[in-house]
Amino acid sequence: MYYLLRHRDVPGIESLDVYAHHQGYSGLRRALSMDRADLLEEVSRSGLRGRGGAGFPTGRKWSFLDQSQPERYLVVNADEAEPGTFKDRELVENNPHQVIEGTLIAAYALNAAEAFIFVRGELLAGYESLLRARDEARIAGYVGSHIFGSDCSVTLKIFRGAGAYICGEETALLEAVEGKRGHPRINPPFPAQVGLYGKPTVVNNAETVANLPIILTQGAEWYRSHGTTASPGIKIFSVSGRIARPDNYELPLATPLDTLLYEYAGGPLDGRSIKAVIPGGSSVPLLVPKSFSVPLDYESLAEAGTMLGSGGVIVLDDQVCIVRAAARLLKFYRTESCGKCTPCREGTYWMSAILDRIEDGKGSMEDLARLPDIADNVSGICLCPLGDASLPFMLSAMKHFREEFVQHIEERQCPLDHSVAHSL
Repeated sequence: MYYLLRHRDVPGIESLDVYAHHQGYSGLRRALSMDRADLLEEVSRSGLRGRGGAGFPTGRKWSFLDQSQPERYLVVNADEAEPGTFKDRELVENNPHQVIEGTLIAAYALNAAEAFIFVRGELLAGYESLLRARDEARIAGYVGSHIFGSDCSVTLKIFRGAGAYICGEETALLEAVEGKRGHPRINPPFPAQVGLYGKPTVVNNAETVANLPIILTQGAEWYRSHGTTASPGIKIFSVSGRIARPDNYELPLATPLDTLLYEYAGGPLDGRSIKAVIPGGSSVPLLVPKSFSVPLDYESLAEAGTMLGSGGVIVLDDQVCIVRAAARLLKFYRTESCGKCTPCREGTYWMSAILDRIEDGKGSMEDLARLPDIADNVSGICLCPLGDASLPFMLSAMKHFREEFVQHIEERQCPLDHSVAHSL
């Protein structure tokens, strides 16, 4: 049974009539019957962690919100732009009411009278699906004043971004909602104290809030029965790349990576073998085959030297040129850097230029030594995580596949046949 990707079990779930017929908005009804403190406790007890990448406990994040000010906001982040990640896209396109219901539950818990769902500009179908669902819910009285006759009133706005990766960072997202250029803010103060329009704000990922109706209908203990003690619940894993059945897979956390790859996603293409896997979107270190039995949860992946991140599982087979893959990803981060801070702007530019040079057969061993040195001057000193996000794949590729970089330099060309070789 699907709980997040419910449209796969229930055709037409994107419409209010069908969604309501299948327990839709019953989680919201239960939430509104609870005291806000009890609701916060229920979510905290479930162990739900943020699904946008950081994995921070949701209940704890909510508890940081400054309640001393009468005006506060909730912003749901569906600005999904991490390469290899497409879970939020499927949710907002095909199960929009569950995202909206989760948004309303969170808004009530936070006592926020106004909520926004920020949708990536390219996701036009998802944006339009959310608009239709929001309007249906508003006509039915699920959104707006005195929901279900309670004292809870929530105005819900669907905001379409302009397609900048940087707006996935929560403070850049808030700047964009305010009509400004999507540049990250300096922290502190953090959004929980000074956020949207200078008011206390919580930013939650779309998949995160989509879990809330499940927790409220099934109960915190049921939710905790999936996954591990530290990483409970269910998760959508987006599998892409050189794999037989690329798709979104909804599974309990701690499902082994090789189970996802071979039992669900069908394994590599015929005649090929898997060379490496990026388990959490393009901004995490890769894994090699000896680590493919690792459970897909936050702690196990950290012990394996990588991260769960957004759950974007990118598969690279034995036809993939690792150097070209690293160059392509660095080019993405170079292009998407907002340019506000020097380490990110200059670091991504120079690392991208060097990797292109090596891939083109014009690099040197000095170039190879220079890459980690530049990375040291980017890591930990940027205004937002984008600069740091550009480093893990490149550095892990140099660690596990150094011989490919050396071959490019010594042979003055890519050792793989470009007529069949693939990058990301």
